[in-house]
Amino acid sequence: MTKSYRSKILLGLAVLFGLSTIASAQMMINGAGATFPYPIYSKWFDEYVKVDPSVRFNYQSIGSGGGQKQILAQTVDFGASDGPMTDENLAKAPGKILHIPTVAGAVVMTYNVPGNPSLKLDGETIADIFLGKIKKWNDPKIAATNAGVKLADNEIVVVHRSDGSGTTFIFTDYLSKVSAEWKQKAGNNTSVNWPTGIGGKGNEGVSGQVKQTPGTVGYVELIYALQNKMPYADLKNAAGEFVKPTIESVTAALATAEIPDDFRFSMTNAPGKEAYPIAGATWLLVYQQQKDAAKGKKLVEFLKWAAKDGEKMAKDLQYAPLPDTLQQRVLARIDEIKM
Repeated sequence: MTKSYRSKILLGLAVLFGLSTIASAQMMINGAGATFPYPIYSKWFDEYVKVDPSVRFNYQSIGSGGGQKQILAQTVDFGASDGPMTDENLAKAPGKILHIPTVAGAVVMTYNVPGNPSLKLDGETIADIFLGKIKKWNDPKIAATNAGVKLADNEIVVVHRSDGSGTTFIFTDYLSKVSAEWKQKAGNNTSVNWPTGIGGKGNEGVSGQVKQTPGTVGYVELIYALQNKMPYADLKNAAGEFVKPTIESVTAALATAEIPDDFRFSMTNAPGKEAYPIAGATWLLVYQQQKDAAKGKKLVEFLKWAAKDGEKMAKDLQYAPLPDTLQQRVLARIDEIKM
């Protein structure tokens, strides 16, 4: 073996060793849960690689119920949920779980009817549709808030989530506030016994069902309706005004929310003329005491970046960023995470 050939082999081995060292140094942080914030979380994870190339995120968009189950089982480094965890669920955790609010968004009523007219709906009518009491699109209750709109004599097909869902939590939280009958018969949870309809998995599944099935109505996070070019209704709010789902109307609802120290709060059916009624926050769920110190340190760095720089990307994806006062409270909470 010549000296030159040996040098090339040694150089090649050195390069391979260097690459494997870089690969092994890259840390994978695993998360799972809500589909509601999936578009913005995907954006954050892509952008954060530029901030810290040593970290990669693997996020499974499986629904809030799945996110809560996986953080309880400690099979992920963080969970994600659009419904806050109950006292009962938190009591099952092997350690204290912190709720870190990230952004707020709108749940919209999207539909597939002939001509896809612009519709206006009130809370009682939405509840009656999902209770199976209003069965046709030209029902007098729908016609009452849509004067001059030609409504088809088509059967209504309700589409709801089939998985444990924070979007469902927000939607049923709203229905429970505007309809005593809904509250009694179905209630408010990430998963309920639906009186009628067909199921779709994730915001993606509901969007797909509504888009391809005539006569349908469903509830999805605003960005999913926009990305799929689907119509959605203006909704009557607590002040009696018909409001479009926008960043501004979600921000108006968020501004009225009373946010306790543990950050578990509801903002549906908010007071105020400009507030959109089916709006909700979404949370990342993390253990206060991290098992893996190195991974915990990287997770905390990401959470701080998301609370400061990530928030600036919210509006581009139709989410409402947290107000400054809440952002400061969130940053203080992230500082409580221990390694």
